[in-house]
Amino acid sequence: MKEEPMGPSRRSLRGLDFLAFFSADVQAGVGPFLAIYLEATCHWDPANIGLALSAAGLGGLCAQTPVGGLVDRMARKRELVVIAAFLIALGCLVLLRIERLSGVLTTQALLGAAETFFPPTIAAISLGLVGHTYLDRRIGRNESFNHAGNVAAALLAGLTGYYLSQSWIFYSVVAMSMASIASALVIRSGEIDYELARGGLRDADDGEAPAGFRELLKDRRLAVFALSVVLFHFANAAMLPLVGMRLSEGKPHASSLFMGACIVIAQMVMVPVAAASGRLAGTWGRKAVFLVGFGILPIRGFLYTLSGHPSYLMSVQLLDGIGAGIFGVVSVLIVADLTKGTGRFNVTRGAIATAQGIGASLSTAVAGWIARSAGYSGAFLALAAVAAIAFVVFSTLMPETKLAEARP
Repeated sequence: MKEEPMGPSRRSLRGLDFLAFFSADVQAGVGPFLAIYLEATCHWDPANIGLALSAAGLGGLCAQTPVGGLVDRMARKRELVVIAAFLIALGCLVLLRIERLSGVLTTQALLGAAETFFPPTIAAISLGLVGHTYLDRRIGRNESFNHAGNVAAALLAGLTGYYLSQSWIFYSVVAMSMASIASALVIRSGEIDYELARGGLRDADDGEAPAGFRELLKDRRLAVFALSVVLFHFANAAMLPLVGMRLSEGKPHASSLFMGACIVIAQMVMVPVAAASGRLAGTWGRKAVFLVGFGILPIRGFLYTLSGHPSYLMSVQLLDGIGAGIFGVVSVLIVADLTKGTGRFNVTRGAIATAQGIGASLSTAVAGWIARSAGYSGAFLALAAVAAIAFVVFSTLMPETKLAEARP
């Protein structure tokens, strides 16, 4: 195997920066604001709004693994981003024209599936451009730009929805979709190594078949990692919705403002944390950095039980920015380590994302039931206990995946 070159052109790296930034709004879509639009403009009842919101999640959950396999197979990674961004822009325009439940549910499911193309494709482009040696810093940089894009998107959507109309939220996603397409086309396709992008090795034979799934399933490390991911998201996913419900007690008119502040605060923390995680994962190793994210989660769950004051809850939410910022970076690196040379990087990421989605879905359902029977404190403590189990499982059963490599 030849030595990996220093890296791609500045133009391609800048294009990847902008793609990570603008795609943040496109990946989120109009999901967080669709409920407001359907209630205020279309006068839908809460039950139908809930169905519309869940349709996107179900579409995304079903698409994760197949999309990962498609990203592995397709050599034209940029074109996948272009097609997905175009479909999301078209879907947003369609949502503005239809009010029938069946039409909205179908469009939402397709949007949810289209949104799943962005994380694996951007990760594949990154790996194809910089290789395994520099992937830690590149993924950290991607996540920093992505979280900064989330902050900008939330502010843009809030301002346009407040000063113009709720429908302008859809147009803002369309604009970000066009910006994502332009950013993807700035990246030079000839600099993306196809074999590297799917988790193979640089300069491998183009006809070389990827490793079989049986080989991957035999890897005990992958099973332990998948279990850890499910437990992490089971503990994490319901915490923010529970905080939102607790904030709404006695202050229903200010709850949306508090919730928006919680989201923006966490995303702002994620920007520097993601960048630092990429660098530290390259020096400390993946496991040490990931354990910090796992260790923060049970502490956060316990702290939520100490007070219900809005300012206190929002300050604890800072810890979410640390945990999620670490997870978004190091989880990609661990999958890249485990699939190096197999050609199954993206489909494995898709399978892990599916497991992650299952854990998150179970979290909200179970936590809601516990909160109803044992109160918010009981639900937070239960989630903290699951988080503690996740920490123990990962710390005791998961080995370090980073191999010592000299950077050229």
